[in-house]
Amino acid sequence: MEQENLEQITQTKSNFTAPMAIVIAGALIAGAIYFVGARGNGIVTAPQPKETAGNAVGLDSMSPVTNADHIRGNPSAPVKIVEYSDMECPYCARFHSTMQQVVAEYGKNGQVAWVYRHFPLDSIHSKARPEAVASECANELGGNDAFWKFVDRFFKLTPSNNQTDIDAVFPQIVREIGLDKNKFDACLANGKYDNHIQDNLDNATATGGDGTPWSIVVTESGRKYPLSGARSYAEVKQLIEIALRDK
Repeated sequence: MEQENLEQITQTKSNFTAPMAIVIAGALIAGAIYFVGARGNGIVTAPQPKETAGNAVGLDSMSPVTNADHIRGNPSAPVKIVEYSDMECPYCARFHSTMQQVVAEYGKNGQVAWVYRHFPLDSIHSKARPEAVASECANELGGNDAFWKFVDRFFKLTPSNNQTDIDAVFPQIVREIGLDKNKFDACLANGKYDNHIQDNLDNATATGGDGTPWSIVVTESGRKYPLSGARSYAEVKQLIEIALRDK
């Protein structure tokens, strides 16, 4: 959708009641950004969520962002991009670089925060779940800064598609970012983060995620827009600019 059409969203909002405006704006923006099943855009089959009574499919099922999340940037930023990611997914590696660009441009002024959650696709990436655990152990031992250093370095070093030699990569990253290897290894074997990672995965699929990377853009007003696949920086930027106007 061209920029001129996207700008019509804000004009339309002034001509309709608030509920109708929300429906129209959401539909137009989702149509511009949410490409489902497109080849080459990082859409792969994901595991199904656990069956629960409250497992309603939809963006409103997204767990609220809290200080327990891994947040890069200003936690009070008016726009938050919540990404559900698989550490063996090559499209996630590509989108990780895109999000680093987003933070470089919009994070410095506190406009956008990046929230990272786990979405390991176990059926095709058996190493993704232990890698998610490893990132949580980095967080436990070194805090939020260590978490992001671990994930950044992991995506930089590894080949994706379940080809990572974790026995070599984990010790290398742990050494590089200054963590205690013995404590790290003990954390990996503990199993304490299994439920947390499963909760992230279940929430991803409950919100409509059927592949990785799966992201949700949350505006200051609380409105949510889907962002599916490894979208380009230009596409993400376009949606951010719209989201920043939604107050």
